[in-house]
Amino acid sequence: MTVRHLLILGGTTEARRLAAALDDGLWPGLRVISSLAGRVARPSLPPGEVRVGGFGGVDGLARWLREHEADAVIDATHPFARQISFHAALAAASTHVPLLALRRPGWVAAQGDRWHDAASLEDAAALLPGLGRRVFLTTGRLGLAAFAGPALHGLSFLVRSVDAPEPPHPERMTVILDRGPFTLEGERALLREHRIDVLVTKDSGGDATAAKLTAAREAGIPVVVVRRPPPPQDVPVVADVPGALAWLAGLRGRTGRPGPQSG
Repeated sequence: MTVRHLLILGGTTEARRLAAALDDGLWPGLRVISSLAGRVARPSLPPGEVRVGGFGGVDGLARWLREHEADAVIDATHPFARQISFHAALAAASTHVPLLALRRPGWVAAQGDRWHDAASLEDAAALLPGLGRRVFLTTGRLGLAAFAGPALHGLSFLVRSVDAPEPPHPERMTVILDRGPFTLEGERALLREHRIDVLVTKDSGGDATAAKLTAAREAGIPVVVVRRPPPPQDVPVVADVPGALAWLAGLRGRTGRPGPQSG
């Protein structure tokens, strides 16, 4: 099939790397649009054409794909951006546009790690009173309401996010506005300075924010790791940019465009 127009649902390091690879003239004549949700005030923009903002749900995304004659979609959003991933799966299926998910692998516990599994932010919050009193919370500015309940009022939270969080949030909270990648030396110093005795993180994967896990392991600090939500079914997944480029190359080698499924 002829792939002339690719939509990248972005906002991640992998999405920017993919856009950069395609912007280098790898495939002349291919129009690439990177779409960002617009939840960060000053996002790191990928090279090439960029749109910012939502699509208006499944129907809005499907309409955009038809009106812009998109030939393929790569969902390279954050592993916890569950809603847009499911919207993409439904919209791509309804418009018969090929869809790929680009997901960096999750983190794997190493020897010496004291990890505690949590199914959600609420589950993570419920574990905290038995693990520590000074919490390094690295789950982003959204979802802080899960840690604002009266059962946690005796705990102190160090919250790191790109943009300032809004209420509801923990009663006792210090905010650090920063964006990764973070160094191991910096994470060690942060844990010492704030006397952190428990870390909470989402299983985002990747290298940009993994240093905190090594620093926690060295300090013997327990880590509450929130599991990723399950991905949409029947969507192919690759772990890196070369895998995404190979998928695109495979599409270009097909004959014709996928049509409606029978059954």
